[in-house]
Amino acid sequence: YNVCIMAYGQTGSGKTYTMLGPQLEGNLAFPIEEEAELGIIPRATQEVFRLISEKPPGSCWVEVSVVEVYNNEIFDLLAKDSYGKVFGVKRDVVTTREGKSDVPLLTHETVENASEFLHLVNKGLQLRVTHPTLVHAHSSRSHLVVTLTITTVVFGDNFGALWENEQTSQRLNKEASFTFPQKTRDNKSTSSSRASSPEQLEATEKMKQVKTRLQLVDLAGSECVGMSGVTGAALRETSFINRSLSALADVLGAIAEQRAHVPYRNSKLTHLLQDSVGGDAKLLVMLCISPGQKYLTESMQSLGFGTRARQVQRGQVKKKNFPVSSKGK
Repeated sequence: YNVCIMAYGQTGSGKTYTMLGPQLEGNLAFPIEEEAELGIIPRATQEVFRLISEKPPGSCWVEVSVVEVYNNEIFDLLAKDSYGKVFGVKRDVVTTREGKSDVPLLTHETVENASEFLHLVNKGLQLRVTHPTLVHAHSSRSHLVVTLTITTVVFGDNFGALWENEQTSQRLNKEASFTFPQKTRDNKSTSSSRASSPEQLEATEKMKQVKTRLQLVDLAGSECVGMSGVTGAALRETSFINRSLSALADVLGAIAEQRAHVPYRNSKLTHLLQDSVGGDAKLLVMLCISPGQKYLTESMQSLGFGTRARQVQRGQVKKKNFPVSSKGK
């Protein structure tokens, strides 16, 4: 199942710190040496790769995308221009025939460890839109969505006994090497006679790829215009931010009340997060609350959002079985 972890709260309440950890002025590098200060995004990524390291090599791989939702438009922060430089490109989100949300042409980079992942996130952060307000000098004006797509090779419907021994692992890795991304493919070529062997055809018939998403979201802060003092373009940004956050609250409310229609398409943000908020997905909302008395109204609004999120009831996640064609003897 998919998982989404997001930080919600007013501007300046600590969402970016919660998700990314301390960001040095003018230097967006993650201070890995300060383990206690790491945010949720680097922590979650380190845990993902720790779990993958316990699997046989080649049985899983991870692809990363980094986007921002700015003024209800989606920008690919890993897209490159004709000179090879990172340059945010506008994308759109669509719903596939299977009812899944998808962003065509979105850049996905294959990463093999947490350091490569954090390097890509840093590149994306360089392009994120910020604007000073009376509440926060480096206020984020967009929602940051970092997605890890984890692909696992599954042999039929047997999740546990696929890699029972090292020899089985090595054999299946070679037989399925053509299914891996270019970065993780085995360089050894396969002979035509081997490719057409009955054993390999039977093995590849049973092999499935299971894709799951981990979406890590640093939401833009909700804010009161009178308190933040924004004008002009920043005022327009605030309008889009508050509308998208209201759309997110409406989606959670519809799910909590088990309505027949959930308004995912009312916002690009909720449409993008559809697969990680609805269905069998697991959602964790981190509420960030400012301690100041003057922010009481905003704090109560954030707690109201959290209450709505807590009302969402999930059924038991069921393991999906993959049918395997059996041959008669």
